Amino acid sequence: MKELSALNHFFWKYRFRFFTGIILVIATNYLAVLAPQITGYVVSLVQAKLPGGKPVGEIQPDLIVSQIAHIGSHFNFSFSSLITFCSITILVLAIIRSVFMFFMRQTIIVMSRHIEYDQKNQVYEHYQKLDTEFYKTHSTGDLMNRMSEDVSRVRMYTGPSLMYLINLVSLIGFTLFNMFSKDVKLSLYVLAPLPLLAITIYIVNSIINKKSEQIQGQLSDLTTNAQESYSGIRVIKSFVQESAMLGFFKTNSELYRSSAVSLARVEAFYTPTMSFMIGLSTLLTIFLGGIQAYHDPSKVGTIIEFVIYINMLTFPVSAIGWTASMIQRAAASQKRLNEFLSIVPNISNANNALEADSLKGNLDFKNVQLTYPHSGIKAIDQFNLQIPAGSKVLILGKTGSGKSSIAQLLTRMYDVTQGEVLIDGINIKEYQIQQLRKNIGYVQQDVFLFSDSVQNNIQFGVEALANENELIEATSAAHVLNEINNLPNKFTTLIGERGTTLSGGQKQRVSIARALLKKPSIYIFDDCLSAVDANTEQTILKNLAAFTDQKTTLFITHRIFYSFRFDLIIYIEDGQIAEIGTHESLLAKNGLYAELYHLQQTHKEH
Repeated sequence: MKELSALNHFFWKYRFRFFTGIILVIATNYLAVLAPQITGYVVSLVQAKLPGGKPVGEIQPDLIVSQIAHIGSHFNFSFSSLITFCSITILVLAIIRSVFMFFMRQTIIVMSRHIEYDQKNQVYEHYQKLDTEFYKTHSTGDLMNRMSEDVSRVRMYTGPSLMYLINLVSLIGFTLFNMFSKDVKLSLYVLAPLPLLAITIYIVNSIINKKSEQIQGQLSDLTTNAQESYSGIRVIKSFVQESAMLGFFKTNSELYRSSAVSLARVEAFYTPTMSFMIGLSTLLTIFLGGIQAYHDPSKVGTIIEFVIYINMLTFPVSAIGWTASMIQRAAASQKRLNEFLSIVPNISNANNALEADSLKGNLDFKNVQLTYPHSGIKAIDQFNLQIPAGSKVLILGKTGSGKSSIAQLLTRMYDVTQGEVLIDGINIKEYQIQQLRKNIGYVQQDVFLFSDSVQNNIQFGVEALANENELIEATSAAHVLNEINNLPNKFTTLIGERGTTLSGGQKQRVSIARALLKKPSIYIFDDCLSAVDANTEQTILKNLAAFTDQKTTLFITHRIFYSFRFDLIIYIEDGQIAEIGTHESLLAKNGLYAELYHLQQTHKEH
């Protein structure tokens, strides 16, 4: 249960609602226990009228009843008037209690919704802080499950469970006080089954806690399976794997169902156990109270009062199981959230990190080595390179040679294992991460578009909303303006999840326009023209030559661009620079670059 202590600062944040709710719960239960006292007093009044009955004053010690008796004597109520007055008092108390119950829920339950809101924001904010490495090793389904299922289960603790727990404690406290003040011996007999009940609750709760953690993990697997199926539905259909994926989902679903049913069986044990214990207490009250009443008729009112108390305890005591189950589930979920929130990102801002409002674009790689933590693959090894500001650089290499890793290092998606990367003579670790990335326009090879309008996707990352001229300029340079104008609603057209309504080439060009609109100091184009034809490629490269003038620009690809004049060409192999120079010098060297050039020329001719 210590995991739930992480929520204490939320309770303090909403302390007014929290403590007001507690007061209202206590007041509600105090009013509830007055009704049995008045009922017992009425029974005593009736009994006093019977032959041989004792005077009422000898058989009622309760404060509230004393006040009713005082009012009755003050106004000189008749017997029937006093009975009516008691009935009206019970009705008024019930109405006041109902009002308190309404505000009780308005404070505690509403507080739980505020905490849920804060927790979801807290989880989402932490997601934004975590680095690429985290997302390489965690599934989307598990991440979504923490945001939705885990937070929702915690809310059941901060709201209903907490309210019922306070309600249970206060009601039992008031009830026990009144019972023991009336008859200690009878109270002990009546409450004898409760220790057995407490032991049962402890044992079952331990089982519930273990099963809840198991179920949460299985639910994450199930969510991941479903999410991957939705995202990869085209692949599934094209390879006719619907049945196989359904079978895989059914297997995971069956595991989850078995665990959930097993947990339901354990939880189902609570209700009959509660009913049995309450029934046993009621039976003891009637049996033992009946014996006392036989010897002392003045005890009849007390016995009636005890029976009402026991029945009042029926719901809160029966809710112990549900409340304990919800608390255990919340503890299991909060444990997962605590573990997640305790993850420290490997990449973070240094103390007194520098502002990077405007970078010139001088890049310097010094003895850089990069080994990916999640795979152990050495992507970059002993890499040394200087790129003057404003240079146009082509980075070539085969698949897996380490080309894209250079972009990952420049944007600090990963940090170097050894060596250092400098921009304008300063180690990039000394810059504020957000400021650094604002100065870099990065078009990734894995294009991602949001389920939003074309315009919102293009101006994503731009602090001030772009005007029409800026949008036209960026999309024209990316050679996608005409196709946007042919869309039903032009720039306001919704493009669906991950841009499904656009072709691969259109998505790449929209991503290029997004980077161009940003107008950064450094451009990185990572294999972002692979889905366009040769003519479109030449047009885009020609536009980019003008758009990126005086800006440091890196083109990362596996093929040579003939229509773009590069200041420097680098050929990477196994994470190291194999060849470096200009187009003419590399052709003259007749090495790897020349081989690739002649190979592309041959394909072009055919």
